[in-house]
Amino acid sequence: MRASDTDRDAVAERLAGALSEGRLDMAEYDARLSSAMNAKTLGELEPLTADLPAPASAGSGPVDLAEVGAAGAPTRTWQDRLEPWRGLAGISIILIGIWTVTSVTSGELLPFWPAWPLSFMLIFTVVGVVTGSGNRKRDGGGSRNRIDGPDSDR
Repeated sequence: MRASDTDRDAVAERLAGALSEGRLDMAEYDARLSSAMNAKTLGELEPLTADLPAPASAGSGPVDLAEVGAAGAPTRTWQDRLEPWRGLAGISIILIGIWTVTSVTSGELLPFWPAWPLSFMLIFTVVGVVTGSGNRKRDGGGSRNRIDGPDSDR
């Protein structure tokens, strides 16, 4: 029976696996791969992998993708939960520090003006936490939710 491209690709994958496991050296891999790509029949492909162990089975039965996804989902740590609040805390310290220094240098207690900008920041931080927009990691590249294939150029 004639060999298809899929058959030749399957043999090439087994040979690559054997090379990565150290079962084949580079010269033998090149020779077998060349023979596999030039094979016309299934009979020519069989001897190329006859002395290699059978590939590990991917498992038996259907796979529940929801279960697999839930098992690999990262858990949120306490540092992740505090991330949206760090900016508010930093700006609060700076503004209250400025207010304190100006109150001390003027010799009287000035009106607490940091309440205005901090209240707006508090509102935006709470909205970000509630809607979940503050939970995204910043990757710096703007490539969030993009799947890169082998031919994609970054």
